[in-house]
Amino acid sequence: MTANSAAAAARATVYGYPRQGQHRELKKAIEGHWKGRVTADSLRATAAELRAAHWRALAAAGIDEVPTGDFSYYDHVLDTTVMVGAIPERHRAAVDADPLGGYFAMARGTQDVAPLEMTKWFDTNYHYLVPELGPDTVFTANPAQQVAELKEALALGLTARPVLVGPITYLLLAKPAPDVAGDFDPLTLLDRLLPVYAEVLADLRAAGAQWVQVDEPALVQDRTPAQLDAAARAYRDLGALTDRPKLLVASYFDRLGEALPVLAKAPVDGLALDFTEAASANLDALAAVGGLPGKRLVAGVVNGRNIWINDLEKSLATLGTLLGLADRVDVAASCSLMHVPLDTSVERDIDPQILRWLAFARQKTAEIVTLARGLSRGTAAIEGELSTNRAALASRAASPITRDPAVRARAEAVTDADARRSQPYAERAAAQRARLGLPLLPTTTIGSFPQTTELRTARADLRAGRIDTAGYEERIKAEIQEVVSFQEKTGIDVLVHGEPERNDMVQYFAEQLTGYLATQHGWVQSYGTRYVRPPILAGDISRPEPMTVRWTSYAQSLSDRPVKGMLTGPVTMLAWSFVRDDQPLGGTARQVALALRDEVNDLEAAGTAVIQVDEPALRETLPLRAADHGAYLAWATEAFRLSTAGVAPGTQIHTHMCYAEFGDIVQAIDDLDADVISLEAARSHMQVARELAAHGYPREAGPGVYDIHSPRVPSAEEAAELLRTGLEAIPAERLWVNPDCGLKTRGWPETRASLENLVTAARTVRGELPSV
Repeated sequence: MTANSAAAAARATVYGYPRQGQHRELKKAIEGHWKGRVTADSLRATAAELRAAHWRALAAAGIDEVPTGDFSYYDHVLDTTVMVGAIPERHRAAVDADPLGGYFAMARGTQDVAPLEMTKWFDTNYHYLVPELGPDTVFTANPAQQVAELKEALALGLTARPVLVGPITYLLLAKPAPDVAGDFDPLTLLDRLLPVYAEVLADLRAAGAQWVQVDEPALVQDRTPAQLDAAARAYRDLGALTDRPKLLVASYFDRLGEALPVLAKAPVDGLALDFTEAASANLDALAAVGGLPGKRLVAGVVNGRNIWINDLEKSLATLGTLLGLADRVDVAASCSLMHVPLDTSVERDIDPQILRWLAFARQKTAEIVTLARGLSRGTAAIEGELSTNRAALASRAASPITRDPAVRARAEAVTDADARRSQPYAERAAAQRARLGLPLLPTTTIGSFPQTTELRTARADLRAGRIDTAGYEERIKAEIQEVVSFQEKTGIDVLVHGEPERNDMVQYFAEQLTGYLATQHGWVQSYGTRYVRPPILAGDISRPEPMTVRWTSYAQSLSDRPVKGMLTGPVTMLAWSFVRDDQPLGGTARQVALALRDEVNDLEAAGTAVIQVDEPALRETLPLRAADHGAYLAWATEAFRLSTAGVAPGTQIHTHMCYAEFGDIVQAIDDLDADVISLEAARSHMQVARELAAHGYPREAGPGVYDIHSPRVPSAEEAAELLRTGLEAIPAERLWVNPDCGLKTRGWPETRASLENLVTAARTVRGELPSV
């Protein structure tokens, strides 16, 4: 490739950047503020320092246009709710009295006021706060945060581009407020919302914005003609504004599809599109609509969601093809870099051979800058980078780390029968009831109990050599004893051991499976101040030895009540890891499933009567386009059944899912053939119970009655009322009572009180049943 005039102006940019800081300074400051140790002013100062450091780092790396408005104290969709003034009535007084405190109350709730519902951001593991709207919603512009952050970046002498969640995506992500009756469609509020966006854009222009990025990822999903017409109207009206910056409409996570012609014709100044593997169809689609003459194209050719190095030559070829399809072509990642860790250079425990295959946010930034330079100046200008990149890609392809012939042979030998239980559910249920002897409305928890400071300290002490393995295990035994004793005294029917030995529900298993790598500093935001370190799936997967049997058996030795074995399912192991991109995902899932099958069978052999295999990621990993659902669900449900189908009829298999929209995968939930499923339901007011009933779901279910992502303690009557609502959809002989999710992020005082109320609620409602 040689430089030409069309490419000479190519610029490097990103849509967003990790928020937390190198040492998770933002998390620590926010949690310190919640505990009263950090003032609001100190928290704001820490946030400003982090933003400035990120912008300076981006500029120093060669990024020509830094994003603003991508930073958030909790969630960027909640920030949009504040920006457009859509504060739920129950939170309005708190927001008016203390905007920051009210903001956190919307996110987390208080003892007296419920938070906004939380669910997954498209098919990622990031959670957003769902806007609550109704026919009486009045929008008012409040762009103070967006304007202030833009001014901060401009004051540093940087070229900055504010980033907003677009009006179409915002309304499509919203739900009717709890008190809204009927089938209200938030998109009907578009004409009411657009003037607010017009005011925000005018204020940003007045503050110095030359360009504003308006994110519309919802348009990569299947959309109705009415929704596409709404998008056309929105960008016709916003594009026609005279007092506005230039508009860059961004989409990511998949192909834009039928929305591409709509946006290509709109009077906006540029489009940002995903051109990575998942959205490669955007290239042909862009050519089919005649390109973007007179418009700017920001090409997302570096994968912003995974951690493998970019194939620079392949990306340069894509960029070269795009040169003839737009007025100018700039280079970016496929989406915000908030979905990957910050920097590989701080990882000391990963083999250097493997480390050069990896690119976190800082390395991806360097790739973007390299590609922009190569596009502008020709490949000779980046020959050194291309040579290093070729060598790293070849090293990975040839490495024995990535392939295990025995694992591949076992996966290829799997038959349909391997993924089917030996008896149908009705016969299994009878055997399980006889074995377990549980009451109606049995109570249980999802698995984890509070991860206390003492537990984290014990793990740190073990890693640092301050205590030996024997001392650490005594601490774990003591914690299990406390958890089991508490559950017995409280009256919970099916116990758990509390998972004190586990750092994370995926990482814990990844560290014991071959083919996985763990990072020390690879933190990624899941929601609010909750950060996780997704492991890296680099090679073929197998289980060298049992992973959970010892601790589960120890807990069972302390009680006559059944203790659940707790595992993370194969789809979630993939979804919450950075997966390999050199083979089909279904093939990797089968390898993980076979490793988990060995663990399930060993748990059963050790006498475990109830085994839970969690699959909270089943829904979030669902492809964004309906045409891709069938193939995904086929391998995903097979992988779960392959993990669990080897047990006897009397062994009860549970699964768990949380914080996602389940209505469109109820058939897949059925196809898992689990005996019991527990699901998040407290914030959504038992919506999933109604969805299961409408489907005719035939097995047992535990829609949650305790929202564990809020610090508030639900009363016994509140939990009982949710149970009664659940009974309207699910008969008592198939209804379980449990929290929404695991309890590791909660403190012991609220956990004790909440579970005691949960048991009281179960007993109260059990006493109201005619058959009791």
